[in-house]
Parts: sequence; structure tokens; C-alpha cells
Amino acid sequence: MSNRRQARECALQSLYYADSAVLSPEDTAAYMSQFKGELSECFPFCEELVHGTTTNLPKIDELVSAYAKNWTVARMSAVDRSILRMATYEMVFSAEKTPIPAIIDEAIELAKKFSTENSSKFINGLLDQLKKERKK
Repeated sequence: MSNRRQARECALQSLYYADSAVLSPEDTAAYMSQFKGELSECFPFCEELVHGTTTNLPKIDELVSAYAKNWTVARMSAVDRSILRMATYEMVFSAEKTPIPAIIDEAIELAKKFSTENSSKFINGLLDQLKKERKK
């Protein structure tokens, strides 16, 4: 597994936990720090994903809601919501670091691994819409 994928998995776990337990950004960072040893060289990327996502959460949720046809963010599964939030953060606030198609592919792979059978299609469709709108 690549270092960046490993960092994304750590970030997903941290964001999921934060969402489920309703943690503050500071508490989320404290939870995430447990992964520092096993992620050594890619921990800064994991940290950036979690911090960036939690810091920009209101704007991210607004964007996700705008592209989720007939879905509210609250109605989504916690795993899908966390994947979408993290990918949206990368696409909107940190896109210069990773190509958009790679961000979408990584989100789809996370959904296949950690969520339901249909989640990858849902996430792909929503992020593809976001990508198209961001180009305009």
C-alpha cells in the first residue's frame, strides 16, 4: 500500500471517529496522533487531511449538500460522509498537491474497502459533479 493511501486510511478513520463521537478538531488531532508511529513518513499528509477537513467543515458540507441529489449530509452513512468530506477538502482546498482524478480514485477505493457495495458509485458520481463544476 502506498504511503499516501495509508495516510488517507488513517485520516478516514480519524474523521469517522470524530464524526461519530462528535469530537472537536483538537480532540480529533489528539486521537489521530496515535497513528504517528506507524505512519512516520506520511503522517504529515494524514494530519493535513484531518486538520484541513475539520477546519473547513461548514464549507465542505455546503458543497457536498449541493451535489448530493436527494441526500442530506446527515442522511449519508458516517463512512461515506467522511470519505466525501476528505475528498472535497483535497479537491477544493488542496488540489494543487494531488491531481483531481487521483483524489477521486482514492475516494472510490476507500469506499470499496470501508463502505457498502453501492457507496463507490455514489461517491464517484458526487465527486465527478464537483470536479465538473470546479472546472467552470
